[in-house]
This record gives sequence, structure tokens and C-alpha cells, in this order.
Amino acid sequence: MSMIKHPDDDLNTGRPNAEQRIAARKKIEKEADDIKVKGNQAYFNKRYEEAITLYTKAIKLNPKNAIYYANRSMCRMKIDKLGLAFTDADRAIKLNPNYAKGYYQKGLAQMGLGKWKEAKKLFIKVKKIGNFIKEANQKIKECDKAIKEERFQKALENKKVYSKLVDLSSMKVPKTYVGPRLPDDGRITQEFVDELIEHYKAQADLHPKYVYQILLNIINYYKIMPNILEISIPKDEHLSVCGDVFGQFHDVVNLWSLNGMPSEENPYLYLGNYVNHGHFSVEVIVTFFALKLLYPNHFHLLRGNYECKVMNKLHGFEVDVKNKVDRKHSYEVFEEAFNLLPLCGVIKKKVFVCHGGLFSNDDVTLHQIKMLKRNRQPQDSGLMCDLLWSNPQKENGRNPGRHHNKGILFGPDVTKKFLDQNKLDLVVRSNELKMNGYESQHGGKCITVFTAPNYSYRANRGGLVRFDSSLKPVLTSFDPAPAPPPKRKEFGSNSNLI
Repeated sequence: MSMIKHPDDDLNTGRPNAEQRIAARKKIEKEADDIKVKGNQAYFNKRYEEAITLYTKAIKLNPKNAIYYANRSMCRMKIDKLGLAFTDADRAIKLNPNYAKGYYQKGLAQMGLGKWKEAKKLFIKVKKIGNFIKEANQKIKECDKAIKEERFQKALENKKVYSKLVDLSSMKVPKTYVGPRLPDDGRITQEFVDELIEHYKAQADLHPKYVYQILLNIINYYKIMPNILEISIPKDEHLSVCGDVFGQFHDVVNLWSLNGMPSEENPYLYLGNYVNHGHFSVEVIVTFFALKLLYPNHFHLLRGNYECKVMNKLHGFEVDVKNKVDRKHSYEVFEEAFNLLPLCGVIKKKVFVCHGGLFSNDDVTLHQIKMLKRNRQPQDSGLMCDLLWSNPQKENGRNPGRHHNKGILFGPDVTKKFLDQNKLDLVVRSNELKMNGYESQHGGKCITVFTAPNYSYRANRGGLVRFDSSLKPVLTSFDPAPAPPPKRKEFGSNSNLI
């Protein structure tokens, strides 16, 4: 015999009825939306990590709202976590197959990954849905241009060496030029470097002839350099190791005022990512190359993941070069120089230094790295990719990389195996913003240093690792320096929609 259920039975048993469940769900949805509004405010104030945390809280409360994923995708784009940005945008689309913003964000992530054809298809989809048509049209044009340039460059690959096309004798420096000058052989002096720094601080351009002279000499120097730098620290001497600087010229000069100018008595090692994002990328890299030529054994440069064509096109260096040097071959000659930069180094045979980190496989040896072909654009996988893109994680083992779907996340066990295999004691790397400028991980066996304070308005400090001959690391940090507004229009990645 069946029983007739009374409308208040759910209340009598302590279980909420349908109306109560709906009311509870609406309350949670409103709470999630309120958190999203706070996330939007943090985004507009360029507090991207805070915004990510808030959107994540909103997602935990209401995981079926596509807007939260799309907004978190935008924030992750801003801090170059393109792999995670792609995943968030993809999730938004799965929740709402007609969500134009989701397709737009996914297209931006594909552009960031250099996948122009896939990005174009997504922007076409945005247009079909009928939202963000103007923005989508602009992105389609950018994709078409990049696809065309990619085909053109591929056709020229291995056929044209731009540095060989440079004719210094045809470049005339007018008498009216006011700035540092080089002799015909391009020999760098301390006086030239000092004048160059002051010239750049005044936002004046070095004459293109002198930029080319520096580039041609640096290319000739790095042609004969190995993949791995062997760096010594004699007794009673020291070495300062720095991470990403991202075109923040005034912060670079400020660090030298605090820690001493580069010299034979005060050597430096930089771990890559000299250009892009900041407004003074040309100033940083020309000054660095000049110092390398002046102090070849005491000013060391490694390659970062932003010293490549895709990053330079997306984040401003190509435009910066064409504005401040010329629109002929200077950008391509810079790329030639980047392709020759060493991939990593070893300090006193015990400290391994690189830009990104360790490898997708165990048993990688220094000898294998020495045998790599480095004079090329980085591929999407392999030892060179891992050196440039990998990052440490707290957990043992390996996971896919967060940035641009390249490299890996490697745990303490991976670090220990690599160090033991190669009879090393420590890994020092960069590639990640750290709010205090540095972080020691993996039981002190892996140190990250980041030397661009207030990077993308994130209010972080810059970091520095200093070694003496005992190889005991001393970690210090410093505040950002005042910088004048750039005279030229801002460049780099376009803003995202919210």
C-alpha cells in the first residue's frame, strides 16, 4: 500500500524541500557573483594573482558559470600562464558552447602559443556568434599577418644570414649626432659604456651604426662559445647572479648602484629574459652586449625563453627595435645573436644555472647538453625547451608545464636525481616572479631568482643571489626604482576584455 507524501515531510525529516534548495542555490550563486565583482576590481587594478584567487573561489561555489573561467583565463594571460589560460577558456566554452568571450580568450591563448591558424579559426567563430566583432576582426588581421610572415621566414630559413648583409661602411653618422661613438673596429671602453647608460637614461637612441657594430661583434664572440658556461670564483672574490629583467632598464641601473657596477672585480651572471614587456628592452640588451664585450670573462649572459621570435613578436621587442634602431635588418640580427647565447652554466663545477629548469626525463647529463644544437629557435619539447621553460613544484615527480604548454613542473626528487647524476650541489634558475625577488625550494637545492621589481605593476621586489668562493648563496632583494614614462607609445600584448 503506497503512502501519500505530505508537502511538509521534507521539513519534518530535516531535509530541505525544493523551494529551500532553490533559495540556497540562489544564495550561493549571489555569493559567487559578489566574489567575481571583487575579482573584476582586482583585475582592473592590475592585481592579477589576487583576481585569480577570487575567481577560483567563485568557481568553487558555482563551477557551472562560464564567465568565471573566462575571467580567470584573462588574468592568467596577463601573467603569461598561457597553458592554464587556454584550459580555462576551453572549460568556459564547454559550459557554454555559444559563449563568444570564451572563444576569444581561447584564441588569445593560441596566439600566445604561436598557433596562428588555430587562433584565427577561433576568432572566426567569435564573429559567427556575433559578439566582439571589431576585436575579432583585428585579431584575424594579426593572425593573417603572422601566418604570412611565418611562411616567408620559413622560405628564407637557412638561406639568408642577415648579419652578412650589414654594410657598416655605408652607414654615416651625422656630425649633429649627440651621443656615444665607437671607433671603426667597434672596440668597447668603460667610457663608452658610462656614456651609453647616461644617454639611454635620457631616452635618447644610440646611432644604428653603433648598434650594428655591437651586434656583429657579439655574434662573432658567441659563435665559438659552448652551450654550457664554465664559471669560476677565485678565492676572496664573488659572483652576483640575476634573473629576468624584462626591459626594465632603470631597475637594472638601480641594482648596479646598490650592488656595484659590473667590472672585473664585480662580476655578474644574468639568466635570460632581458627583453619584452618593459619599455626599455633595446636599452637593456644593447647595454648588456656592450658590457659582455668589455668584460668577456666577468659579465655572463644565458638565453631565456623570451629571447625568441614568438615572444618578441607578442610582447614588444620587435616593435621596440624597429622604433629605436631601424626597420631594415636590425631585428633579425638581434635574433641571430639570441640564437647563439649559451643555454646554461656551471659555477665552480657545483652550481647548475639556467633560465627555466630541469628535464622531462631522468639521466640527463651535462655532456648531452653540450652536444645540443642551440643556434635555432627553441622547439616545443626536448632538452633545450626544458632548459628554457621548466619550473619547480613542491610535490615529487613531474607534471606538464604551466607556461605556454612548454617545459615541465619538476619536484624535489627530480632535482636530487639530476644533481646526483652530474655531481652537482645546487640549481639556480629564474623564469618565475617571486614577490620577494627569490625563493629557496626543494630543501634548499633549487633557488629561483627574479630581478624585475614591480613587474607588470605587481608590487614585487627584485632579487639577487650572491656567491663567494665557498658557494654559499646569499639572497637579497631590492625595491623598484623610479622610472620616467616612456616617450613612445606603449607596445606589447593587447588588453583583454572583461
